[in-house]
Amino acid sequence: MTQLTHYNHQFSSKSFPITVVCDGVTNDNNLGSLFRICDAFGVAKLILCGTNVTLGRKMTKTSRATEKVVPYDIQSDINDVINTLKTEHHCIIALEITSTSVSIHDFNLPLPLTGPISLIVGHENFGISEEVLAQCDHSVHIPMYGQNSSMNVVQATNIAIYEFTKQLV
Repeated sequence: MTQLTHYNHQFSSKSFPITVVCDGVTNDNNLGSLFRICDAFGVAKLILCGTNVTLGRKMTKTSRATEKVVPYDIQSDINDVINTLKTEHHCIIALEITSTSVSIHDFNLPLPLTGPISLIVGHENFGISEEVLAQCDHSVHIPMYGQNSSMNVVQATNIAIYEFTKQLV
């Protein structure tokens, strides 16, 4: 067995009609990691929403240059972004524990897709705002079995994108 590198792996490129929309995610390490995971899973676009989103040196170090290959946009108002996505027939899915959320293990994407998917992920401390949750078509959560009721936004996004792409392959 030989460990493969970036230069000799056998993975094939694939892209998926998934847009990740961040509701106020601002931590440089989280932003850089979101670029990396979007690249790894062939996400179509990353949209960073908020008034304090900056792509600084720490972010680019974490992203390992994936911000150069992942299409992205920075918008101040997430409500405008959601309105645009809805006019483009996106299925808007919140990744948040809510009173009506469904376990991601039990959630089935509406296949065949009639439009792209947008996954909304929330602020590191506050999650997705109530105003944004009210605009989503679905809400999914990741079952947790420990003492904590939440996990890091990047790890949660990883799990959700993996589950969605698994259904789309």
